[in-house]
Amino acid sequence: MSSSTQKHDVFQAIADPTRRKLLKLLVDEEMPVTVISGHFPMSRTAVSKHLRILSDAGLVKERKVGRETRYRLDTEPLQELKRWLSFYERYWENKMAALKRYVETDEGQGGTVPLEWLENKKISEEE
Repeated sequence: MSSSTQKHDVFQAIADPTRRKLLKLLVDEEMPVTVISGHFPMSRTAVSKHLRILSDAGLVKERKVGRETRYRLDTEPLQELKRWLSFYERYWENKMAALKRYVETDEGQGGTVPLEWLENKKISEEE
């Protein structure tokens, strides 16, 4: 995320379910594309394209071993993403706590959400 040479951003890379599965597959071990592609119902070329996007985002590292290219997960961009998201987590927790308090009060038994809660929700979504 911080590198100016990245062609794809981490959010873009992990948005695709296939790429998320690829990352999960590479958690424990380095693998060549031939082994990786055996885990997916698509061509080796399609798997390679997904790996290229992950690599461009810095999520996967490549290493040549003879004629074979092996891939492994690089967690640093995910750690950076986690740090970024943790900053906003407090807002989600505050809103959920406010909703919980409202629902558990007598006011919340009427089935409607107070206008002030909706206004606060709109403000936090725009941030």
